[in-house]
Amino acid sequence: MTPRPPGPDQPTTTSRPQGPSQGPSPSQGPRAGTTSGAGAGAGARAWAELLRLPALFTVPGDALAGAATTGNRPNPRTLLAIASSLCLYEAGMALNDWADQAEDALERPHRPLPSGRIRPPAALVAAGALTAASLALAARAGHPALAVAAPLAVTVWAYDLALKRTPAGPAAMATARGLDLLLGATATGGSARPALPSALTLATHTLAVTTVSRGETRGGSPLVPLAALATTGTLAWTLTRTPQAPGTAPSRHPAAAPVRHLAADTLRTVLAAAFVATSGRPLLHAALNPSPPLTQRAVGGGIRAMIPLQAALAARSGALASALLTAALAPAARRFARKVSVT
Repeated sequence: MTPRPPGPDQPTTTSRPQGPSQGPSPSQGPRAGTTSGAGAGAGARAWAELLRLPALFTVPGDALAGAATTGNRPNPRTLLAIASSLCLYEAGMALNDWADQAEDALERPHRPLPSGRIRPPAALVAAGALTAASLALAARAGHPALAVAAPLAVTVWAYDLALKRTPAGPAAMATARGLDLLLGATATGGSARPALPSALTLATHTLAVTTVSRGETRGGSPLVPLAALATTGTLAWTLTRTPQAPGTAPSRHPAAAPVRHLAADTLRTVLAAAFVATSGRPLLHAALNPSPPLTQRAVGGGIRAMIPLQAALAARSGALASALLTAALAPAARRFARKVSVT
């Protein structure tokens, strides 16, 4: 739901991308599932690479930001929405690589499928099983949540199998990420309406990152990362200017409301600044030199920037606990991204 981006999701081949095929001979790498200890460890790492596990830290914030717009505290249905999102995100990752086998064989032969470390049928089966699990979890969260999860799943599969390399690819990825936020809102409060502004904000950022990811393997025009940088600045300005969402639940202690609002405003300003720093700096470097390595860094920064963005959206809705919890995921995402690439 982030680009692998593109992936989302998100986050093409473009991302190569993840975000958004038949590779070299299997002899180029160990097969997953071997019985030796070393082989088992290599197989686990191969699956971690295929599923881009560090990118999972960018997923829970979608549901938490969506739940915050309802004025309700996160509840068991919110947890089900998070679990559903995680499963579908990973389904998209596996499906993305399955669909990109031929391209990866030329441009990323070290990836798990073209290197032979994971068999393509296994990746496809994993994508199907994870999608089924996602829909089952959403159904447990209620009919409104399932009504969002179903088109979200369709969008993810359509992106990976058909839309990734078309002009509609970035929009499809953005739609997936926006729907993911709405999944958290509908699971928690039953309605998607209060979450639409936050979903649009997250979708806009995803659109920018996914568009940049199209130059991840070949480089591109400096205008693309420059436009994404402008988008980042505009979204950050909007986050600091937009008043607290009207749907936020009133405080049980009216006298403490001004202090709480001040804390929420301060927190979202800090988080908006973190969002700009995480996404803006690598985008600026890519704009100055749109080479593949710098473009890849810009895509990775854009993916990680989703965490402070989600946290800022939660703070804008007055959900300080959710904002802090989401922001706390950023250090872990950064640490694990050093071991396994998110793109």
